[in-house]
Amino acid sequence: MSAKKFIVPSDTAHIKDLHVGDVVSLYGTVYTARDQAHKRIAAAIKSGEKLPFDLRGAAVYYCGPTPANGNIIGACGPTTSGRMDAYTPLLIENGLSVMIGKGVRNAEVISAIKKRGAVYLTAIGGAAALYQSKVRSSQLIAYPDLGCEAVYKLEIEDFPAVVGIV
Repeated sequence: MSAKKFIVPSDTAHIKDLHVGDVVSLYGTVYTARDQAHKRIAAAIKSGEKLPFDLRGAAVYYCGPTPANGNIIGACGPTTSGRMDAYTPLLIENGLSVMIGKGVRNAEVISAIKKRGAVYLTAIGGAAALYQSKVRSSQLIAYPDLGCEAVYKLEIEDFPAVVGIV
């Protein structure tokens, strides 16, 4: 089974072509963000502050990369998506289109994904070295005090995932 090429950021028109179980290969820009970054992004939305990146059509990878140690990025496998569930509906309402992580999502997140035409892609747990090899560039863009939970802008190529919710 060959993977569908999927460009990120993405709009709902491209997402509508996806079906649960589709294998996709991502190309483009994703932003890493875990629970502490989500908490800050949600607070910024609520207070009207400038966000570290434009959420419209954006893809967020639930990941906390390890130190690069001379590489483009360190190991960067997915983290458990449910830890972001408290913040995800608000981010989706503000334009987030693609989420990449592992594990189940709660009913509120599933409803927001379906209502707004977003997509949740599941990544392979334990494949941090594989995902590291798919990153072409990495740039720290926000919350450096969070360490591995800071927000990074990644350019990715041939990054494998499976459609989990659409």
